[in-house]
Amino acid sequence: MTGRDPAPSAARTLTLRGTTLGTGVPAVCVPVVAHDPAAAADDARALPPGAADVVEVRLDHVAGAADDPALVGATLTAVRAVLPPHVPVLATYRSAREGGVQPADDAAYAAVVEAAVEAAAGGAADAVDVELATPETLRDPLLAAARAHAVPVVLSTHDFTGTPPLDGLLDVLRRQRALGADVCKVAVMPHDPDDVLTLLRATRAFGREADRPVVAIAMGGLGLVTRLAGEVFGSALTFGAVGAASAPGQVDAVRLRDVLTLVHDAL
Repeated sequence: MTGRDPAPSAARTLTLRGTTLGTGVPAVCVPVVAHDPAAAADDARALPPGAADVVEVRLDHVAGAADDPALVGATLTAVRAVLPPHVPVLATYRSAREGGVQPADDAAYAAVVEAAVEAAAGGAADAVDVELATPETLRDPLLAAARAHAVPVVLSTHDFTGTPPLDGLLDVLRRQRALGADVCKVAVMPHDPDDVLTLLRATRAFGREADRPVVAIAMGGLGLVTRLAGEVFGSALTFGAVGAASAPGQVDAVRLRDVLTLVHDAL
């Protein structure tokens, strides 16, 4: 008899090409942060074999994407073309309010995400990130469009100022689930170890009741343990860098995979 919870059922997992989220070792997502489609393809092509279970294309790094959604499809298509067939693509335009690098008002943000959904429907991506904080008059049509095209959605919330209390984090994750997220994601900025513990407690509590994968990360150096030991608490995916990082606290993806395997083998 071990201390593990029962293995997740199929209803709690999501399979994107060759990667299944929600069971076993957390998947490693490597962001591509490049200024144009050709550079994004070059960065994706240069990823070490086996470094990434998922490649996140950070569209907010693509110059002009907020003004020209056509760049979205071009970038995703260029990256998809150079990746191994089993590696899925997550399309993300991170808003400036949640850590993105390119300003965009709500309408421009929604236009970019809509273009990403259309590109995913055509096979250029396998999932799309949508921010929970997007005004519902824009967010809900994006979610409906993704459902209509059978495009999985990572519904995300990022707090770069602090860590909400346990009840607040659970409320966010439950709202994401209620809106139909295929993956619920929350990232916070801890200011002390107690904040990290709060994030881990929320991950564990939501994981017990969730019927879909959850991704929970505390950023910065204090939060490193959440990137390394997510499997213990129920987080299905972590982020590692190859080259430029896209968020505070990301570590080398290859070294990260070694630690994830060490933790998994010890459970």
